[in-house]
Amino acid sequence: MDTRVQPELLAADRQHMVMRALTEDLNGPLDELTKGELTSEQSGAQDITAQLIPASQQAHGRIITREDAVICGTAWVDEVFRQLGDDVSIDWQVADGDRVSANTLLCELRGPARSILTGERTALNFLQTLSGVATTTASYVDLLAGSSTKLLDTRKTIPGLRTALKYAVVCGGGSNHRVGLYDAYLIKENHIMACGSIDAAIKEARRLNPDKIVEIEVENLEEYQAAMAAGADIIMLDNFSYEDIRSAVKLKSKNVRIEVSGNIVRDQLKTLVSTGIDYISSGALTKHIKAVDLSLRISDV
Repeated sequence: MDTRVQPELLAADRQHMVMRALTEDLNGPLDELTKGELTSEQSGAQDITAQLIPASQQAHGRIITREDAVICGTAWVDEVFRQLGDDVSIDWQVADGDRVSANTLLCELRGPARSILTGERTALNFLQTLSGVATTTASYVDLLAGSSTKLLDTRKTIPGLRTALKYAVVCGGGSNHRVGLYDAYLIKENHIMACGSIDAAIKEARRLNPDKIVEIEVENLEEYQAAMAAGADIIMLDNFSYEDIRSAVKLKSKNVRIEVSGNIVRDQLKTLVSTGIDYISSGALTKHIKAVDLSLRISDV
């Protein structure tokens, strides 16, 4: 499984994410934010601290990273200042997916001081969070180097940030599991119970959507063999021992791919890869987020 968020969906979501974040900061709702029609003077109108600065004052800002990182979220920063008005120019020195060392200059901003300061925290929140996901993902992917095993994310994401976080995983070198509940099957214990059996669940999935990937989660080797016999595309081994994982790999048919999941930590990765599995999925990539330490400093132009 290697799905990706469609660019048009990501772009639409990004606009709404930024609009919600700015509305949260500026005590909206502000219909103008969706149109990018605020002037530099108006953009500080609901930022009472920015009102301390003359509307005509221009500034030069620099965003740097305080630690090594994989960068992700440049388009979110662009969108913040686009929605605050078209007066702030951003000169990026890096691109999404770039690996940078501490104290690297990421971009320079020029424009009205009010606009830069009003958008600062919202822009950095997106950039530091998405870069954090990309950085963590890259550290996992590095441990899989030289193998054919792919690292997958999960649906364990921050509500409202699903597509952005999955994009960040890709920037870090990982792959996306299904984006949502609509693009692939993941049949779990409760689905099996409600359907009556593994075989019945898979057959019904094939009948309803024959073009969709059918993945099923199993808890032991007996269920694993039943899932293979029923024709699953991917079988997820949930919290299997290393011995049982190796047994599953030896038993697998040619058309089946094996995914391992369940409390995956870095220390396990090399051992898991040695078993010959196809995928490792980890919710930690998008739910245990450590934001990258960034800084924005401004000065007069």
